[in-house]
Amino acid sequence: MTAIVSAPLSQRVADPIVQVQHLQKQYGRVTAVRGIDFSVASGELFGLIGPDGAGKTTTFHVLGGVMEATAGNVQVLGRLPREARLQIGYLTQQFSLYLDLSIDENLRYMAGLREVPDHLFQQRREKYLRLMSLDQFSDRLAGQLSGGMKQKLALCSALISQPQVLLLDEPTTGVDPVSRREFWDVLATLAAEGVTIIVATPYLDEAERCNRVALMYDGMIQHIGTPAELRQSLGLHRLEVHTPQLAVAEQMLSDHREIADVQTFGDRLDVLVVDEKVGEQAIREQFRDRQLELSSLQITEPTLENVFVTQLRQQGLAPKILEFPRARSGRKSPEEIAIYAHNLNRVFGTFQAVRNANIEVRYGEIFGLLGANGAGKTTTIKMLCGLLPSSSGEIALGGERGNLRSRDLRKRIGYMSQKFTLYDDLSIVQNLEFYSGVYGVPRQHRREKIDWVLATCGLEGQEDMVTGQLPGGWKQRVAFGASVMHEPDILFLDEPTSGVDPLARRQFWRLINDFARNGAAILVTTHYLEEAEQCNRMSFMVAGETVLEGSPSQIKAAQPGQLIEVVVPHAQIASNLLKQQMESWRVSIFADRLHVVIDHPEEIEELRSRLIAANLSPISLLPIPYSLEDAFIGVVQRAQAKL
Repeated sequence: MTAIVSAPLSQRVADPIVQVQHLQKQYGRVTAVRGIDFSVASGELFGLIGPDGAGKTTTFHVLGGVMEATAGNVQVLGRLPREARLQIGYLTQQFSLYLDLSIDENLRYMAGLREVPDHLFQQRREKYLRLMSLDQFSDRLAGQLSGGMKQKLALCSALISQPQVLLLDEPTTGVDPVSRREFWDVLATLAAEGVTIIVATPYLDEAERCNRVALMYDGMIQHIGTPAELRQSLGLHRLEVHTPQLAVAEQMLSDHREIADVQTFGDRLDVLVVDEKVGEQAIREQFRDRQLELSSLQITEPTLENVFVTQLRQQGLAPKILEFPRARSGRKSPEEIAIYAHNLNRVFGTFQAVRNANIEVRYGEIFGLLGANGAGKTTTIKMLCGLLPSSSGEIALGGERGNLRSRDLRKRIGYMSQKFTLYDDLSIVQNLEFYSGVYGVPRQHRREKIDWVLATCGLEGQEDMVTGQLPGGWKQRVAFGASVMHEPDILFLDEPTSGVDPLARRQFWRLINDFARNGAAILVTTHYLEEAEQCNRMSFMVAGETVLEGSPSQIKAAQPGQLIEVVVPHAQIASNLLKQQMESWRVSIFADRLHVVIDHPEEIEELRSRLIAANLSPISLLPIPYSLEDAFIGVVQRAQAKL
C-alpha cells in the first residue's frame, strides 16, 4: 500500500482562553501525557480526539484543576487551572448525578456547591432547562431519564454556575443519534454565546462539528487543524465501490500498490487512493481482469475517521488482526434463516415496548437493529435469544421454535449485552476461563482461544490484571472475545462498540465481518451510524415498531427531498432563524456550516432568499448525499411526529 505524508498544521490561536505548553503528566513510571501543546480561543468548540489510554482524561483533569501537571505550563483564563475552577464547568465521563433526586433537586444541589445566588439560579435554571428541552420534566427523578436526557441534565448541572470554559469528557457515549445531534446543537448555541468548549469524543462524525480538532494518541498530539484542513492533509481521495463480491474484492484491492486503504462497509467498499483517476482506473482494471462485477464506483470526500485511522496505521499503531482459531466445520446455508420473528410483541404492564416486529436474518448476514433510546431494541434482542418471554408473536432461532433456552441451542449462540457482563473482581484470564467453561469450549481448545482473545485485545502479559481496572473500550474488546470463543452460529451484539475508539472499532468490524463470512448470522445494535454502514441490511425502530428496512444504500436512496450543505457566516444565527421557519429535524449545525433538508430542488433559491433577507448571505448552497445519520434522524423524527 502507498505511504502518505501529512503536512503540519498551525497549533496556535490569537488571545487564547486556554493555553497548554509542553504539558507532561506522570503516574509513577507511567507517562500519560508527553509534552503536548495547544491553545483554544474564546467561543471556540475544540475537539480532543483519541482512543482509550491516549491521555485525554488526564489532560482534562489538569485543565479542570483536579490535579497538577508534572511539567509544562497550563493556563485557563490567564490563571492556573486550580485558581480558575469557579469559571470552569467540567462534565466527567462518569458524571455524578444523583439518581434518586429530581432534575430540579440535582440543579439546586449543584448551584449550592458553586455558591450561585438564588435569583441567578432561577434565571439560569429556566434558560438551560428550556435550551435542553427538559423544562417539562423538572420534577422527574434523574434515575427515570433516558441516557440522552441524563447527559443533558449533567450538562445543565455543569452550566448552572455559568462557566466561561466548559470541559466535556466523552459526553455522548451510549446516547442515541437523535439525542446526540440535539446535544451538539446545544453546544453550538453555547459556543455562539461565547462559552469556550473543549470536548473529547471517540466519534469522528461528532468531531466534524468542532471548529478545530486535535488527534491524540499515546500521550501525544499527532495533528491539529480544522476538519477541512485535516481531510486535505490526508492527501487521499475516497472511492465508494459497490459489488456483490465484497470479500473477494476487498482482498484483491488490499494488495494493490495504488490502494492506500480498503475497508468493507456493509454493501460497499471504501477505498482510499492518492490519485483519484489512477486509482479509479486501477480498480476497474482489477475488476475486469478478475471478472468481478462492479456495480458502481463513486468519488467522494474522505472522512475524519479515514484521517485518524490512516495517521495511526502509518505509525504502526493499529491493533492486530489475527485469524480466529476455528475448531469446528460445517457452515450453514446462506439461504437458511437463522433468526426469525413475526408480529413480535412485548408488553410491560400498560406499556408496549415492542409492537409487531418482523425480523429475518440469514446465516452469513449482518443485520442492524437501529433506533433511539427506548425504541425497543434491547427488549427485542432479549426475546429473540430467549432471555425474555414475548407477549405474543412467533420466534425461531437456529430452526428451533420451541425451547429457546435449550442447552444445545445455547451452545450455538453468542451474546454480548449492552451492559458490560464480565466480572470486575476477576482477572481477565479468569473471566475468559469462566466463559469458555459456560459456553462449553472443549478443554483442548480453551488455551488457544484465550490466547487469541488476549493477543487480539493487545493484553498479552497483562492477563492477570483485574478486569475492573480496564478502561471501558478495552473491556468491550474482552467481552466480545468472550462471546465468540465457542464459535457461535448466531451472534447478538448489543452496542458492542459503545465508547470504543476508531482504531478498535475498525478491528471489531473486521472480526464481525470475518465471522459473518464464515457463516455466522449476526444481529447488532449501535448508536454510531457510520459503523451501521457495515451492516448488510438494517431496520429502524421507533416506539417499538419497525418503520423502515433495507440496505444502507437503499435506506439513503429512499429519503424524501434533498440534503443541502449551507456554508454561511454566523452559522448559529442562521440555524436559529431556519429552525423558526422549518421543522427542527430539517436543520442541523456542523461547525461553520448547516445541513438543511428541503423537499424540492427549487427551494434552494427560496432558502438563499431567506438568508439574504436576514443579512446572512450564504457563501455556498450545495446538494450533498444523505449520510445514514441524516436518514436515521429524518425517519425517526417524522415517525415520532405521527405518534
